[in-house]
Amino acid sequence: MSELTSFDDYPVHQSPELIAHAATSDRHFYDRYYFNLYPDSHDLFAIFGLGQYPNLGTTDAFIDVRIGDKQHIVRSSKPLEDRADISVGPIRVEILEPLRKLRVVVEETEHTVAMDATFEGSIEALLEPRQTLRQKGRIVFDTNRLAQTGRWTGTLVVDGVEHAIDGAGTRDRSWGIRPVGEAEPPGIREGMIVLPGMWNYYPMMFEDHSIFYICHQDDDGVRHLVQSERVWNDPSREIEDLGPVEWDHDIIPGTRILTGSTLRFPKVGLEIECTSILPNYVSLGTGYGIDADWRHGMYHGPDLVVQGLVLDVEEIKGLAQYGIIDHLAEFRYDDHVGHGLLEHGFFGPFRAAGMMDGFSGAS
Repeated sequence: MSELTSFDDYPVHQSPELIAHAATSDRHFYDRYYFNLYPDSHDLFAIFGLGQYPNLGTTDAFIDVRIGDKQHIVRSSKPLEDRADISVGPIRVEILEPLRKLRVVVEETEHTVAMDATFEGSIEALLEPRQTLRQKGRIVFDTNRLAQTGRWTGTLVVDGVEHAIDGAGTRDRSWGIRPVGEAEPPGIREGMIVLPGMWNYYPMMFEDHSIFYICHQDDDGVRHLVQSERVWNDPSREIEDLGPVEWDHDIIPGTRILTGSTLRFPKVGLEIECTSILPNYVSLGTGYGIDADWRHGMYHGPDLVVQGLVLDVEEIKGLAQYGIIDHLAEFRYDDHVGHGLLEHGFFGPFRAAGMMDGFSGAS
């Protein structure tokens, strides 16, 4: 059987390998989409994505809608055969205009979510700083990512109720190396956390610009990845470097769950108040690492697998706080009011927030 696939007929090769074969043999190589969507009413927060894992031979996708006190999830997985096929069962991504306009469809199934929504960027796609992290000689993160804020139109059906979507959201496309698939023997890395400390990722959308803030800070105060940039809707205006960031988080006592943050940018005299509106505990049910039976890149057999879940927020958040939490949030500074994603995670001890070990919440 030929190993040629449809993408091999396009001039996209980056190495002598076929497109089916990544240039690296690292099992953790991945290539994926992430999206979030919220209507202007802010009464729901949908997160969805699709990833390919060539060295694991799999592809998977999910949608997770937080509405009321429930999270409705549809997830799917199948063997990866052709990298030009960006669909997994009922979920597919269509690139209508590269770096500008995309459509995401979740076909109706027996499960509780269906969707047909189109995203159009409000800004030009932004290349974020490259993330590279090595532990005991091995690269555990080496990724590039583009990000974009924009508007969504379409329809979303949740538990039989149709919602007309005319709202906003953010998206990103990342590729490279990160922990995916089934767990492997840790060896010398026994007990090590792959992304230790605090992770903050806040893409914010305002009326005529967006602000992107990233901070990965470990327990010793070292910042391994930082970003603070203002990007104007008008592409003729230069991207503005906002300089170093000081953070102050409001954390529910005894937990690892934020209710908001204050970000200060002393270089430009900017202070942003960040307030959670609706958290989505996306680390459970979607593949982001807490579930033993469903992880991004995990093999689920030779046939397509499609599953649906309905999770009770109060029941899951005690465990989900140990993973990434994605909040629909409001952002305010000067006379600007915007919305977007407030994503955070605390992994292991982070004494700067009163988390003295890998289990305790903020003191």
